[in-house]
Amino acid sequence: MTPAFWKLDRRFREFSGRRWELLFALALLSASTVLGAKWEDTVTASSPPTFPGPRPMHAKYGFGWSGFPGATADVRFTKPSADRFQLDGSVHTIGLVRTLWKFDATYTSTVDADSLHPLEVRQIENVRSKKTMTNLSFESNGVTSKETETPAKTPGPKIRHFDSPRLFDLLSALLYLRSQPLQERNIQRVVVYPQTSAYLATVTVVGRERLSVPTGTYNAIKLDLQLSKIGKNRELEPHRKFRRATVWLSDDPDRLLLKIEAQVFVGSVFGELQSVEFENSRTKPPAD
Repeated sequence: MTPAFWKLDRRFREFSGRRWELLFALALLSASTVLGAKWEDTVTASSPPTFPGPRPMHAKYGFGWSGFPGATADVRFTKPSADRFQLDGSVHTIGLVRTLWKFDATYTSTVDADSLHPLEVRQIENVRSKKTMTNLSFESNGVTSKETETPAKTPGPKIRHFDSPRLFDLLSALLYLRSQPLQERNIQRVVVYPQTSAYLATVTVVGRERLSVPTGTYNAIKLDLQLSKIGKNRELEPHRKFRRATVWLSDDPDRLLLKIEAQVFVGSVFGELQSVEFENSRTKPPAD
């Protein structure tokens, strides 16, 4: 094995500490820098939706790290009832990355279709011989997280609470952000609870541009994404593993998540749309 191989192996072992948050922090949209003691006053999540919800669809994404193809994600977005959105996803590492870091995960999120308020998240992660199950239950004033590990050092789940009246999981944050007008230089700040910690996310609309991905060439909305962790005393802290990201959404009625490029502590990470199929249709979204 080459020194470069072992260096990559060490970096991926370090990466396993916050696996899911970083992976779906890519399939998602969230971020911010330190804004001072009054950061709660800058949250914009009370803005009413102005853009229609997405169509039910099945999409696949490919992810990579520092030039290596690293993982695939299979995502199904549905509307199981008139008042519910649901996302079911799975992620698996592949190729060389899988020899270094065997990771498999499933994720289910349910969101109120009218308010875009999260209701429940269930996720299961398998990393080598360790299994982690996390359940998030959202109420009007906050969230309760229950995390169970197998094998476990201590019996019973780890239970955490975070109070905030305007709180999102990853899916509801994406649905909220895509529901906004997203005019150039517009800034959206939301509080996101993806797994076991809360983050203040700042998303800035950088502009419009043409973007090519495996599914075609699109008019795209370019977004800048930054994150700050919310500490135990509700103070903002720098995110130690996430630096910044650029996100592209299709500038059309679907507002598909097309591509993400992020700088994290293991290097440059990317994810892009590989295929998409809408319910009751085998046609792809408008692209040229």
